[in-house]
Amino acid sequence: MRLSAMGDVAMTVPVLRAFVKQHPQVKITVISRPFFKPFFEGIPNLSFFAFDEKERHKGFLGLLRLFQDLKGLQIDAFTDLHNVLRSKIIRNLFALSGKKTASVDKGRAEKKALTQPENKVFQQLPTMFERHAKVFEQLGFTVDLSQAVFLEKAVLSPEILTIIGTNHQKLIGIAPFAQYDSKVYPLDLMQQVIDNLALDTNNTILLFGGGKKEIEILDFLAANKENVINMAGKIKFHQELQLISNLDVMLSMDSGNAHIAAMLGVKVITLWGATHPYAGFSPFNQPMENALVSDRNQFPKLPTSVYGNKKVAGYEDAMRTITVDAILKAL
Repeated sequence: MRLSAMGDVAMTVPVLRAFVKQHPQVKITVISRPFFKPFFEGIPNLSFFAFDEKERHKGFLGLLRLFQDLKGLQIDAFTDLHNVLRSKIIRNLFALSGKKTASVDKGRAEKKALTQPENKVFQQLPTMFERHAKVFEQLGFTVDLSQAVFLEKAVLSPEILTIIGTNHQKLIGIAPFAQYDSKVYPLDLMQQVIDNLALDTNNTILLFGGGKKEIEILDFLAANKENVINMAGKIKFHQELQLISNLDVMLSMDSGNAHIAAMLGVKVITLWGATHPYAGFSPFNQPMENALVSDRNQFPKLPTSVYGNKKVAGYEDAMRTITVDAILKAL
């Protein structure tokens, strides 16, 4: 069970793919929001159960209904990959009914030590993929994450090809947004990155985002460049996944798009501001050199938070220490 957020749900996918390959005798049911169902398509021995947040499974009584619905699936064990109030309730109900349960250890104390401004313990923490794998170990199933399993690139639909064309030697995705401003690369520098990439006519640059404000910004970034295309609002979510699977590389912030691209086997270059890959949220199967971090010599309190939700005075320009040249070289 993992209900949100998009990037966190995407991070379960590589673990589940490895699990079903290594334990083909086990059937898995994923409980999540219906929007995330496309993440799990094509995984053998896996079915999807849609969590109905607005109606059937709303509130405490809704969680009781969810438990009854899940009981009907004859579940032998319950894994809680979310470890929040709602998932804890379901987990405890299964435990009380005599089923095996296991939950993810989010490592809150370690993360607090990593992000505290003074006496910081600056070291690599277990990744979320390793933490998820340990949940299955609690139930007696080892998961070897070194044996990465990815689907083949999706065949692009005529609708997508009409937008992006068919003549492109290198497909570069750029997702320049994140939930918090402290994780967003300055737009004037991102414009320089895009402009430089667009100079090479072999590159086709696809911009990803969502929402009216983001679409307007992406239109501005793409303006007057034939090989830069704003994809936001033009295709459906499952089509976006198909398109991302065909990218040669994705440039992303510490955000959901990084994890989506990584779960699809795409090379991902990530830019880090207030957060840091040491907290365990680096995209799956990506080497550390693919993570470009802000300069800790100039900004020694970094990382200032795990999720980027804390504003620290004087740290607004931390990401400006990641140079345009460094990004272009990584791409």
